[in-house]
Amino acid sequence: MDREGFKSGFIAIVGKPNVGKSTLLNRLVAHKIAAISPKPQTTRNRILGIKTTDKSQMIFVDTPGLHEPRGPFHKYMVGEALKAMREVDVVVLLVDASSQNMTDDENIAMGLKDFKAPSILALNKIDLVPKPSLLPLMDKFSKLHPFHAIVPISALVGDGVDELEMEILKILPEGPQYFPEDQITDLPQRFLASELIREKVFNLYGEEIPYSVAVVVEEFQEREPPKPIFIRATIYVEKESQKAIVIGQGGRMLKKIGSLAREELEHQLGRKVFLELWVKVEKNWSRDTKSLKKLGYR
Repeated sequence: MDREGFKSGFIAIVGKPNVGKSTLLNRLVAHKIAAISPKPQTTRNRILGIKTTDKSQMIFVDTPGLHEPRGPFHKYMVGEALKAMREVDVVVLLVDASSQNMTDDENIAMGLKDFKAPSILALNKIDLVPKPSLLPLMDKFSKLHPFHAIVPISALVGDGVDELEMEILKILPEGPQYFPEDQITDLPQRFLASELIREKVFNLYGEEIPYSVAVVVEEFQEREPPKPIFIRATIYVEKESQKAIVIGQGGRMLKKIGSLAREELEHQLGRKVFLELWVKVEKNWSRDTKSLKKLGYR
């Protein structure tokens, strides 16, 4: 659909791990699409979120955190982020304004010169820092790269997000409406279900377990109401010891994961859900190319 003066395009949200990219994506589209966790590297795939108005369609791409890759899985994640940056119309670099060490952020900012898309800097988590500290930070980053704009925001509470949208629209090209106006993502429901289950694992366990977990939805049956949607998913871990931890004594932890995930799935899907969870070992999957493909990381 072509409309005179209508703006549309793809916007990559990039930055180092744990700066709030998924929180910002969910805030921009006013719907939970991406998994959120206080732990870094929650996002593993490029995730599309779509916001359509009468005058524009902004297609946001949430990317894995940019970091020094260690092994095939980390290389995959960084590759996804870099690929997105090469294909979009606008790049939004998200930086945690409360961070004590911004060396990686500065390096990413200087590396933007290698990408043709215009870029905007969003200084996130301004609710956690004194306002006088923002001006020196803005000045420092403005000297590293010619950003179209620098916008202080709080993705968590929404401050400055409208201003960020306005700056994006200023440089977004005119174009067609790529997706129907009521569509908020291009991801299938089974992928969103797997993301949500994985988020619950991230939030319930310590440091070792989350990064060794992958979730695959094996079955997603949307049956006629009042029958519930049937979802069967497998939580993959790398070691037998991790399997025991995820299941918990008497299956207690697995039941907790299932209960939290089912409750949120029902809220998201607007339907009753029957969720069946299994835990399997795929030895060292994050370091094995064949296993990565099997679990959907291609």
